[in-house]
Amino acid sequence: MNLKNTIDFRPKLITSLRNYNKSKFTSDLLAGIIVGIVALPLAIAFGIASGVSPEKGLITAIVGGLIVSLLGGCNVQIGGPTGAFIVIVYGIIAKFGFEGLALATFMAGVMLLLMGVFKLGSVIKFIPYPIVVGFTGGIALTIFTTQIKDLFGMQIAEVPADFLSKWAVYFQHINTINPYALIIGVVSIAIIALMPKVSSRVPSSLVAIVLMTVVSFVLRKYAGVTSIETIGDRFTISATLPRPEGLSFSMETINMLLPSAFTIAILGAIESLLSATVADGVTGDRHNSNTELIAQGAANIVVPLFGGIPVTGAIARTMTNINNGGRTPVAGIIHAVVLLLILLFLSPLTKHIPMACLAGVLVMVSYNMSEWRTIRSMMRNPKSDVAVLITTLVLTVIFDLTIAIEVGLVMAILLFMKRVMASTQITVIRDQMDVHHDGESHDEQIAIPESTEVYEIEGPFFFGIANKFDEAMRRVGGNKSLIRIVRMRKVTFIDSTGIHNLEIFIRQSHKENRVVILSGVNKDVHNALEKAGVCRLVGEENVCNHIDKALARASEVLEQK
Repeated sequence: MNLKNTIDFRPKLITSLRNYNKSKFTSDLLAGIIVGIVALPLAIAFGIASGVSPEKGLITAIVGGLIVSLLGGCNVQIGGPTGAFIVIVYGIIAKFGFEGLALATFMAGVMLLLMGVFKLGSVIKFIPYPIVVGFTGGIALTIFTTQIKDLFGMQIAEVPADFLSKWAVYFQHINTINPYALIIGVVSIAIIALMPKVSSRVPSSLVAIVLMTVVSFVLRKYAGVTSIETIGDRFTISATLPRPEGLSFSMETINMLLPSAFTIAILGAIESLLSATVADGVTGDRHNSNTELIAQGAANIVVPLFGGIPVTGAIARTMTNINNGGRTPVAGIIHAVVLLLILLFLSPLTKHIPMACLAGVLVMVSYNMSEWRTIRSMMRNPKSDVAVLITTLVLTVIFDLTIAIEVGLVMAILLFMKRVMASTQITVIRDQMDVHHDGESHDEQIAIPESTEVYEIEGPFFFGIANKFDEAMRRVGGNKSLIRIVRMRKVTFIDSTGIHNLEIFIRQSHKENRVVILSGVNKDVHNALEKAGVCRLVGEENVCNHIDKALARASEVLEQK
């Protein structure tokens, strides 16, 4: 077997280096440095919000970002921790500890790798849009909720994990609000919101963190204000890249973590391919979705060995890369190197960053993720889409993302089936019928021989319309027709249930001494019927590709009878 032909793995780095030159390197270098600086506060904030230490967020951006750029199928994709995973990671750590998170991330990496190997990249894109908008909005609301304590500087010993209990505790401790922390948080939000209007090239979140860290340091050292909690008050930061460590596996833990790992894998695939698709629209390039999934899988397999959290493609950092001239994976590699240098030489300075400022950064992240304008516009869409969106959003907030995606997908599938069933018609025709050519109706009509009925199926013949077919048979079961023509010109596909129903119909007709003729059977449906033995059961001479031939065959059978 030639693996080169079976596995769709073509890293963009290899092709981009073929015509690489000094001009491209200069652009990639500038973009990589800027993206690295932009990623710094986000990696720290996402790490802390996920329930781990800040350097674990940095390690994720360094190791994961490097692997995604080395192996990825998109020229400009920037990998690292993202806000979408905060809720999942926090929940897994609360239930299974960090060891459980590492194992779930590793398992998700294997799943992503297999998705890419088996060329499922295009399939992931078929996740219904209302589900994507619903869980993204739900995640945004959940992230916002998790930051209220730090944003207001509340004195709460332990914040509950679920959404409703969080808000109940917040209202109970509203009298513990720290005005200094609140001011720092609100000013941080204002800087991040207004800075792009002044200059879009300067990372607004980094400006907010630098300014608020200086303000906090001055207040603490010279004004005696020690109530503003900083990263250093809560975490001990290690300025080293940890050595990789092995993971302990057991079937019990694998079974417990499988749903969480599946959620990480699906969300990682969706977010990464969505980011790559958005990037293609800007650069005019075309990413390889299967290669990208393999790279994301490799990143999520390696990162937990270094103590990191889940990795995915980050839309905001990818767009920052593009806007600053990055056009090859070299920019992503440089971004990882910049973060590594910051971790090794500047990480002690991060202990002075106020928690309220990081909360402000994440509040803006949640606002940008919320897509409230999209949600508002989608409320005018069909009620079924609105139902899927709202259900996914509510379940994400109240329960967790795993349940939300599962229920949302089931709802979307059931509603889609309902639409298909509604569009599929089964009509019984006697005496005469209109002639249709390529879907157009003409005044011309054709006579149907006596003792002959035509059963026209318009739409796919699958398990969803089995009841319709049975009901149509029962309605005409007592008639005296000798010939039954099943017209299938609009049957685009048939599944095993449809084949089974057709077999029952044919056998029952034969018992009643009736002849069944199949008309307008296309090539794919004919192949399915032939493999199932239906053509042999009905007789090859009674399988016709056109209604004229079917009616002629009916006349011939009637003459013989």
